[in-house]
Amino acid sequence: MFPSFVTVVLWSFCVVCANRAVRLVGSAAANLSRLALATVLLALWAYLFGKGLQGVGLLYFVLSGVVGFGFGDIAGYEALPRIGSRLTILLAQCLAAPFAALVEWLWLGTTLSGAQMACGAAILAGVAIAVAPSDQFEIDREHLWAGVGFGVLACFGQGGGAVLSRKAYQLVESAGQTIDGGTAAFQRIIGGLGLVFVFFVLVELRGRRSANNVESNNKRPWERAWPWIVAHTLTGPVIGVSCYQWALATTPSGVVLPIIATTPLAVIPFAYFIEHDRPRRRSLVGGVIAVAGGVALTLVK
Repeated sequence: MFPSFVTVVLWSFCVVCANRAVRLVGSAAANLSRLALATVLLALWAYLFGKGLQGVGLLYFVLSGVVGFGFGDIAGYEALPRIGSRLTILLAQCLAAPFAALVEWLWLGTTLSGAQMACGAAILAGVAIAVAPSDQFEIDREHLWAGVGFGVLACFGQGGGAVLSRKAYQLVESAGQTIDGGTAAFQRIIGGLGLVFVFFVLVELRGRRSANNVESNNKRPWERAWPWIVAHTLTGPVIGVSCYQWALATTPSGVVLPIIATTPLAVIPFAYFIEHDRPRRRSLVGGVIAVAGGVALTLVK
């Protein structure tokens, strides 16, 4: 179980690093920078130790990257400067599970039990409690609703990407092939990188930077942003994903997934000490309910 806990810590720190990078250079630039760096590192792995762009699941892995790394991460990076890392990861991580289960049921025929639907309802209730505005809520309502909207889109991207990856693994298994996690991650990131690059170009052409809370009005402070971008890249798509694959290779998924589902709670101390984000009591209660529903969803049949 050790690699599972390491994954939770890495992914929790990862989203906080992403938020710091976004506030320095903007969401589009931060997202493209970390994906480009991750692509180089994963390509080295895939071509030195993996299978590069080979395998029958290539198309679905690329599509998974377009949906997950592309649409999902673009939305997630737009949510970060508006509602912070704590609420963004809560929306993306917790809502992705019931959404992926629904899509998998509709497309792949995986049935949902009554207990699973109840867990999904608990997740939705917990998220609603955590993000519902109040007089004491520190985020103004305009940024809150925009951030929640992007967070929901991020969950659709993450959940849809997961289902497409599942389809790719089914094709690989049915063809009698194998693929390692690093190669699969490389094939996925190829699809996401192209879409993120197009989005970055469009943002730059329109000069739209005000929504990203960029700290420098005249020049992006890359010298301060790069440490956060590198840390985010290593703790997320590189070392973080590697530890996740290590956990799945050595421990049953029924043990790994409930641990991973606690990531939104593990973000709280990092967000508190690095971003000075002090969660309200209701937000904590809602987060606990949502995470409990996510953990239960990975356990019930």
